[in-house]
Amino acid sequence: MKVFVTGSTGFVGKQLVDSLNSRSEFEVICAVRKVQYDSDVFFDLGATFDLIDELKGCEAIIHCAGRAHVMNEFADNPLAEYRKINTASTLQLAQQAAEAGVKRFIFISSIKVNGESTESGKPFTPDVERAPHDLYALSKYEAELGLRELAEQTGMEMVIIRPPLIYGPGVKANFASLIKLASKGLPLPLGAIHNQRSMVYVGNLIDLIINCISSPKAANKTFLVSDNDDLSTTQLLSALAKAMGKPSRLIPVPASWLMTVTKLLGKPAIGERLCGNLQLDISETKSCLGWTPPYSVAEGLKQTVSEPSQQK
Repeated sequence: MKVFVTGSTGFVGKQLVDSLNSRSEFEVICAVRKVQYDSDVFFDLGATFDLIDELKGCEAIIHCAGRAHVMNEFADNPLAEYRKINTASTLQLAQQAAEAGVKRFIFISSIKVNGESTESGKPFTPDVERAPHDLYALSKYEAELGLRELAEQTGMEMVIIRPPLIYGPGVKANFASLIKLASKGLPLPLGAIHNQRSMVYVGNLIDLIINCISSPKAANKTFLVSDNDDLSTTQLLSALAKAMGKPSRLIPVPASWLMTVTKLLGKPAIGERLCGNLQLDISETKSCLGWTPPYSVAEGLKQTVSEPSQQK
């Protein structure tokens, strides 16, 4: 089966391509910004492209590429940039895929489409109550709407996957910062946080994506994905320390104090990420596909911290 993967040098895309290449049933075409190998296809979401010829003969596209959530924004009109890359170019690619006869388009979206946080005991489901306010999430949401409309018009099957925070070897940003904190073995005021947050190990996400390539039950569905084992920030830091063989010295400071301090420092988003809830209900994903995450949180964290650069 010939499979076309965008974002194939990214955090998820690279490990997805490696997994697909390890299986004899798949022939992988990698789409990259700069051609590195003879088999690569040059693909820039920010420019005009025509991939119809390259897409012919492909059974499925897995669209991982996109403009990621930018913490330090540089664009004069961020929403326009997000829409250009994550919405318009995604729909252009999907239209070309339909014209090329591709059977299935798998879109890696984001749980931010549902929102930034959940109330205790009320996890997100595939249903979206309202359009998101976050600009990145809005561009993904609008892409989802366009893909569903295109599926109705063309008959090409769509699969939408909304992951939460993805971790694994090579992870960057906030999760990498947590690993470094846990690796120091220093006292941290994070020992009394009782929130619940869903995450997904990259190996579990890839396993679901591969399942969705050919499963008839995945057609035109939206799936939430996680490790199916939510952790508090306190539990996560303890688990990271254990995975690295480091002592865990967490001081039980009330979460309400931490939230107050981060607000006074002008960093309320940090307090929300440390203390707030963000839970996903993946029961529909499991029941529809007969799927369960193959890796436990402990296994995922062990693989994540095994990369030497993560602890520096």
